[in-house]
Amino acid sequence: MDPPFGAGADAAEEWVRSWSASVSERAAQAQAMSQRIADLTVSATGGHGAVEVTVAGSGTITELRLDDRVCGWSGERIAAEIVGTMHRAQARLAEAVADVAAQTVGADSETARAVVGSYATRFPAPRDDGDDDRRNPHRR
Repeated sequence: MDPPFGAGADAAEEWVRSWSASVSERAAQAQAMSQRIADLTVSATGGHGAVEVTVAGSGTITELRLDDRVCGWSGERIAAEIVGTMHRAQARLAEAVADVAAQTVGADSETARAVVGSYATRFPAPRDDGDDDRRNPHRR
């Protein structure tokens, strides 16, 4: 948005008002995106439904559910299922953040690219997604 040089004081004042409104609108959209991401929770299941992990918008675990089927598993398997399921939930979080960014600031905006890129880097899709998680998605 270039100012209308040589167009007079009234045109310049209008340009400043328009520019200021545009900046305010982008700031409000970024704040809305930030709040919606902070409010996100995403869940994933593993171990054919025996493990469920929910993560917050920050990627931290907020809930862990293990059903009785894990009682027959080794500690190593339980740990592996929890970690793998957590990684799937976090990867879904990255997908959810991309959706929120597109809805609030626009998918092609510099802000969206920075935020989505950060989540995609921090929470990449797991290499092996060989569980029931993709067949039974569970997003809260």
